[in-house]
Amino acid sequence: MTDPVFAFAVLAAFIPVAAATRFFRTLDANVARAMKTPLVSGVAAGIIVALLDEKWEIAAIGVILTIAALYVRLTGDESDAIDGMLLGACTGAAAAVPLLVFRGTTIRPVAECLLAGSVAGFGITFAAFHVADRLRQTLLDLVTAVAAIGAAFLPPVLRVRQFADRNVLLASAAFAPLLVILAVFVQWITLRNELTHEASLGFIDVADVRTTAHPLLRFGRGGWTDPRAHREFVRLANRIALRKRQQRGRSEEVARLYQLEIIKLRMQIQEMSRIDHATRARAAEEDEEGAGAGTISGSK
Repeated sequence: MTDPVFAFAVLAAFIPVAAATRFFRTLDANVARAMKTPLVSGVAAGIIVALLDEKWEIAAIGVILTIAALYVRLTGDESDAIDGMLLGACTGAAAAVPLLVFRGTTIRPVAECLLAGSVAGFGITFAAFHVADRLRQTLLDLVTAVAAIGAAFLPPVLRVRQFADRNVLLASAAFAPLLVILAVFVQWITLRNELTHEASLGFIDVADVRTTAHPLLRFGRGGWTDPRAHREFVRLANRIALRKRQQRGRSEEVARLYQLEIIKLRMQIQEMSRIDHATRARAAEEDEEGAGAGTISGSK
């Protein structure tokens, strides 16, 4: 298998893996909607890089993918920093395709795009949701562009260190999905604490805290009648926890907007919980009636 064919195979495998990873993190079934903007903007970014002089390739990849990540943040699905890193990697994967088509002599730019896109996506999203001041956001965006250029420099450096290009490409493709999965397990205690606070306020049942926060239990039924309803409940509860984290340190006006959304989400999950409790109570009554009818029939 030639290097360009190998690179296309890695990219073809990366996209569904990234989609599955995002679903694992967010439980959002409409993954295609979330990935549409990163993929389209990535292709556009790759075409621009391919049209530039090859000697500026690494710097162009870092800067243009940072701009693409900024565009994705403003027009795509809202995400937190770790999710932004995964979407940024998808942008980088899409940007690598035009480079392979127009400059298919080496696979190193594919690894450069994947790493630079991951760093750009993380930095841009982090600045948006963790830094309230606009000037500081802009400065952090500039730092992100520099960091993305540094990430794009890594594959050539590793090549000098005698690392095979194919191994570097595989490691670059695995970088963002593995970190996202790791983050889910690292952050679940923080999420559990946020949801425990929600339970203490009476907005969710204490019994739902563990099955909502745990990285694996949240995929199951969690004691609910409908597993799909439980996953939607988990998704909304996670959004409440995210909004509460984003609310801290914001201006009073922005914090008020976040609080309004939190109240709306609380009403939604309370209604979902009420419907599930009513459904389970009705099912229990039907079981008791069935058991009673069976006992009467048996006595006759």
